[in-house]
Amino acid sequence: MRVLFAGSPDVAVPTLRALAERHDVVAVLTRPPARRRRRGSDEPSPVAVAARELGLQVLEWPTLRTPEARAAVEELDVDVAVVVAYGVLVPAALLEVPRLGWVNLHFSLLPAYRGAAPVQWAVRNGDELTGATVFRLETGMDTGPVIGAMTEVVRPRDTSGELLARLSVAGAPFVLRCLDALADGTAVLAEQPTDGVSLAPRILPADARVPWTAPALAVDRFVRSMTPAPGAWTELGGVRVKLGPVLPAWATRRGGPPEVPEGLEPGEIAVTRTGVWVGTGGGAVELGDVAPAGKSWMRASDWARGARLEPGARFDWSDDSGADAAGSAAGSGPEVSG
Repeated sequence: MRVLFAGSPDVAVPTLRALAERHDVVAVLTRPPARRRRRGSDEPSPVAVAARELGLQVLEWPTLRTPEARAAVEELDVDVAVVVAYGVLVPAALLEVPRLGWVNLHFSLLPAYRGAAPVQWAVRNGDELTGATVFRLETGMDTGPVIGAMTEVVRPRDTSGELLARLSVAGAPFVLRCLDALADGTAVLAEQPTDGVSLAPRILPADARVPWTAPALAVDRFVRSMTPAPGAWTELGGVRVKLGPVLPAWATRRGGPPEVPEGLEPGEIAVTRTGVWVGTGGGAVELGDVAPAGKSWMRASDWARGARLEPGARFDWSDDSGADAAGSAAGSGPEVSG
């Protein structure tokens, strides 16, 4: 089939490569070059890099709403458009241009976690099972009819990055199977149920501040859900400190039970022979790796020695627990994004 691919980040690359091996990918839509590091020039998206390596036409348009964009898509004369984390809205007027429509790989079991950050919310909420859904785009936000779904177990210590990487690899051949079913007419498109709808709104860096007043289990899930992006953080004396995954006191460790200080207040830091601990709203967590402002990642014990913490030192925290689950109301709008 003649395929138009639309995607931008690393997680979209496995599907692009799989499509290029089996189908005629006539063009690749991706977001324009952008600054991806604090210091540095604009860089192309990972999908743009991969597409050029494959010798494919790359279209780095900031929007698809212009008459020129519509005319260009129509001229490509594609059978289907495949979307994986594109990040640009697809106008309703373009949805009917490909013969088989626009097909999206979404990293949740729809109708759960409609929105931009389904994997982060699944980890944050402590889900034990998630997956990916291939569906046909329509004007609602991730509301289109389902072509197929696959499941993936959420491992106890998964970060959102680790889980998303597995889903992106497993999702690539799954997309191919769904396209085969569309092409030969055996696909059965099922409308999404009205029960079980939840939202997974985009998570910004400002949302990644660690909620020390939440229980240890919620803090653990919160930090893993923010790893690697947008990255969990806290503040000590008004200075930001980035945090890698933490470990609740009751979690299994190598080397036997740890020495856990008792009675820590939320955000309070204590250094023992076995680790660096922080109090929460219920129990304590052990810090793993930290990155103080302007410095590289290091073990928490090395950071604590250099920081010369005073007794009773504590991370700053706000009144917002930050542990709320994803929204339960369905969302819709005049345009959709992949």
